Order: sequence, then structure tokens, then C-alpha cells
Amino acid sequence: MYLEELRTLLARHARPDWTTAIDGVLISKVDRPDPPAPSMSGTVLAVIAQGAKRLALGDRVYEYGPGQYLVASVDLPVTGQFARADPEQPALGFGLTLEPSAVAELLLQAGPGDIPRAGGGVPSGIAVSDAPAALLDAVVRLLRLLDEPRDRAVLAPLIKREILWRVITGEQGATVRQLGLADSSLSHVSRAVRWIREHYAEPFRVDEVARMAGMSVSAFYRNFQAVTAMSPIQFQKQIRLQEARLLLATQPGDVTGVGHRVGYDNPSQFSREYRRRFGAPPSQDAARLRQAVRTPAGVLP
Repeated sequence: MYLEELRTLLARHARPDWTTAIDGVLISKVDRPDPPAPSMSGTVLAVIAQGAKRLALGDRVYEYGPGQYLVASVDLPVTGQFARADPEQPALGFGLTLEPSAVAELLLQAGPGDIPRAGGGVPSGIAVSDAPAALLDAVVRLLRLLDEPRDRAVLAPLIKREILWRVITGEQGATVRQLGLADSSLSHVSRAVRWIREHYAEPFRVDEVARMAGMSVSAFYRNFQAVTAMSPIQFQKQIRLQEARLLLATQPGDVTGVGHRVGYDNPSQFSREYRRRFGAPPSQDAARLRQAVRTPAGVLP
């Protein structure tokens, strides 16, 4: 019931740039299954109404299809692909940016016993579940406001809060709740993730990043691996190679210079690791990138 109307609304309001008139709400419409492509996940809720999306994070692979949702609570380097999409039945998805401040506000307002108790361990930074009817209903009501500009400014923030509440109290709530907790393990890992992303071209010592994140080395390594499916050094390598690919799309003739800019002093090592990651040497992949128009590959939606 909800999926049918959700498909109709998404198809009607999809734009080439995925944006909508509601802040933080994105719509995807893709009519061809592109090859896997790397991007950053963002912190998002993504619901698929038609088609399917496949996402790889480290050695983990997530696939979500009609009536399922994915949450990403950390901005992570992922490889994404629309697995089922064609002109007759394009992949259709809804995305909502998750803001830590909004999560924290709802957690503060919740009454005793309103929030499910979390299980043991640190949840992964990405999780997939079937979307309950109440969540799909709220998403549909939010999208209806795209046809009701008079009501949008007042009602959209309320429905976005409802959607966030449904996720916080749902099956993958633990993953999202940590986004709003200032002293959660995920918040410490997120601090380290941001630092590595901002200083990806610089060498670092894991113990120094652990200290900056406010954790012991053993706890930091264990929690970082749980959230990102990678070690800190593997994470840095992913960021370096993704940044190199972006640079090569505009500077295809300067492979050595690009490798040096992202932190590789050894050109042969850069070429070897780039080929292993993207399936082609830097110069060949750069030429392919300039010819192809790629579908956005991240989580959204």
C-alpha cells in the first residue's frame, strides 16, 4: 500500500541533481545499473521503493531493495551500485540526512523506558532492515508535502522528527542513537574518521589518533574496526585512493603528481594499489572516467 504511493511520489518529484524542496530530503531515480563506483556514504537514512542498491564497506556487503532501509551513522568510504534498474522500472529511492543535533534532541526528550536497551558491543556504522509500516507511512506523508507548498514549512520539520524517532526506536536504532551521544564509542570513532579524512595525505601513528579520539589503543582499534569494517590504515588508504580518482578525473596527465598529492611517495606503489582498488591503472581509469557519466554511488538513497 505505502510502497505503491511512495513509488508514484518519488517518480514524480525526482530531479537530475537528487534535491527536493524539503531541506535534507533527496530522491534518486536511476534507469540503468552502473558499474560499482566509490563515494562517501554521508550520515543518512535511505529507503528503496523500487529496484535495489548494493553497497560495499571494507569486507562487508549490504543490499537493500523495495521496502527496506539503510542507515549510515558515520561518513564512510563505500562502493555502491544500483543492482536492479532499467528504463521501464527505474530504481527509486528516498534519502534523509541524519543530523547529530536532531538525534540528541529526541534522545533528551524521550521518557524513561521509551528507548530500547542497546545490545552489547559497538554497532556497525551501516545497517539494513525491513522498513516497518509506520516508517513508510511517515516517509509518504513527508513526500506529499512536495505537492503542498503552503503546509511544507510547518509540517515538514514535524514529520522529519517522526521519521527520525521511528528509526531511533526501531531495529537499527542503536546505530543511529550513537550519532547523538557525545560520549558514545561511535562519536569517538567519528572524531578519528574526521581527522583522518582531513589529514589523509599525512602519515600517522595509530596510538596518536587513538589518544586524540580519547580511547586506549586496543579499544580504539577494536571499535574503529567494528564501525568501519577497516583498520585505521586501511581507511586512510581508501580515502587516499578515492581522492586520487577525483583528481585524476580533471588531471589525467599527471598521475605521479596526483599520487604525491594524496600521500604516495612511491609512484609504483600508488599505481599498484590504485589498480587493485579500481581495476585499472590510474591513467587508463582516468580516461574512462572522463568519458563516462556516472550515477552517484553513495548510500543516498
